Amino acid sequence: MKIKYTKKKLRFNLIMGLVWLVFLLVNMIFNDFNKWSDYIWIAVPLMYIGMYFYEYFNQYLTIYDGIIKESSPFGKKVYLNEIIEIKKFAGDYILKTTKKELTINTQIIDPNSLSDLNAELRKLNVAFC
Repeated sequence: MKIKYTKKKLRFNLIMGLVWLVFLLVNMIFNDFNKWSDYIWIAVPLMYIGMYFYEYFNQYLTIYDGIIKESSPFGKKVYLNEIIEIKKFAGDYILKTTKKELTINTQIIDPNSLSDLNAELRKLNVAFC
């Protein structure tokens, strides 16, 4: 099961990428494009558009085979049967095991996916503070 990002977060990255792309095109048309620092204008829109596509296709969290995993390149993963406590703090869920801690930001989760996540977490029969 995939826990999706909000459409607002995804659109933000796409819009920022397009805005920086417009700045790049304007800079290329009206200015000399020959300094090394001008290439930053290429990197920024590519990063935002790349983030949009990465987050769109991978989403925020994946729950499969008893594992909950962040879908970022260096994302943490936690085995659901090892969770000993689930803490709700400032709108975030903190999943604690004996060795690890995984913080889930609920502000960037789609409301439909948040209800799915809550249902999965309630199945665990773990202390929910």
